[in-house]
Amino acid sequence: MNKLRVIIADDERPERFFLKALLADFDDAEIVGEAENGAEAVEIIKKVKPDLALLDLDMPEISGLEVIKSLRKSQLPLIAFVTAYDDFAVQAFEINAVDYLLKPVEKARLRETLNRAHERLEQTDFRETESANLTAAIENYEMNAPKELLERIPVRVGDEILLIPVSEIASIIADGELLHITNKQNKKFVINYRLKDMEARLAPEKFLRLSRSALVNLEEIAKISPMPGGTFLVTLKNKQEIASSRSQSRMLREKLLKM
Repeated sequence: MNKLRVIIADDERPERFFLKALLADFDDAEIVGEAENGAEAVEIIKKVKPDLALLDLDMPEISGLEVIKSLRKSQLPLIAFVTAYDDFAVQAFEINAVDYLLKPVEKARLRETLNRAHERLEQTDFRETESANLTAAIENYEMNAPKELLERIPVRVGDEILLIPVSEIASIIADGELLHITNKQNKKFVINYRLKDMEARLAPEKFLRLSRSALVNLEEIAKISPMPGGTFLVTLKNKQEIASSRSQSRMLREKLLKM
């Protein structure tokens, strides 16, 4: 039996040491990488191409879920999320056949994960299956779990992942499943995310939806020009112009145009 090439990603050093000690007792696994955050995990996975990644679900900045989103299907190893007990995560993972380990990780449970990894690697279409299961689990989790407000948004630029502070964002425009993010300096970034899900992760007192496809940072609005039909043309400080829909114009008047 070939050794499983494993990477560990956790922002807590004691947790990484604990997992490494457990794995050291198994002859059929070897650690080929160790990451202390999500961005490092993405880079290590791309570089060393492990068989299995043990990903902490709750890493700051780039979570275990966002690590998955940052990888192409062809780069995806087998995944086992490592997490404290989370009803929403456990339900999403169990429904969609995604492996997970609850902290503190038990040696016998880790043994089961390694056994499953060996079995899945023998399947010719394991990446296709793993990708589909992970995508479904992430959608299930994000739909049902309480939403934490974002402070930064990870975006891929070439082979790098940049962290864009939410406070630096001027607008977010949807185009199908893609979001076009423009910052205060008029730099543009594209991510694959749904606008309604993004809106739920942004502070409602700071961001306003102008239409079905546009969110703007209220602090970045420079000018509001009335248009025919009771709508408005909103000009941002970066000179970007965005039209409000009729339904959202009412919200705009109530939030900004009343003394």
